Amino acid sequence: MSEQKTNLVLIGMAGAGKSTVGPLLARMLAYGFVDVDDLIAADQQQSLQELVDRHGAAWFRKLEERILLGLELQHHVIATGGSAIYGKAGMRHLRQNGLLVFLDVPLTILEARVGDVATRGLAREEGQSFAQLYAERQPLYHRYADIRIACAGKTLAQICAAIIEAGAGTLG
Repeated sequence: MSEQKTNLVLIGMAGAGKSTVGPLLARMLAYGFVDVDDLIAADQQQSLQELVDRHGAAWFRKLEERILLGLELQHHVIATGGSAIYGKAGMRHLRQNGLLVFLDVPLTILEARVGDVATRGLAREEGQSFAQLYAERQPLYHRYADIRIACAGKTLAQICAAIIEAGAGTLG
């Protein structure tokens, strides 16, 4: 059974631009757009930061995976949360009909974009720095990515064009 993949799934760190690139990419492809962080916040009726503060990173990651497993979409660009890559079942589910695109942004740029990690809603362990989180997640992004887009020095339009070019012929 070889279903064609019709979704583009954006993975990467907080600040990589998933929620910014996603809507533009979706418009260019005439696809729908879904931001998983927005789905989580709507499901729980709380901000991501409140959820992480109240329940901890491990609980948040389980919630995120439950939301991912509930997605049944075709012809969508999906912006995942940065911690989606911790859930093996969720990533398998996304890969079933999606091409996983890693928006690879250098740590220094991410740190400047993210700013105060204490208010960003990051699923990280207490006391874990952003640089430590980056180092922990990098191998997981590389493991799951079908396509890696080096984003440094590129405009939004150039990033979208690179994604479309890399995914051409793969999407149904």
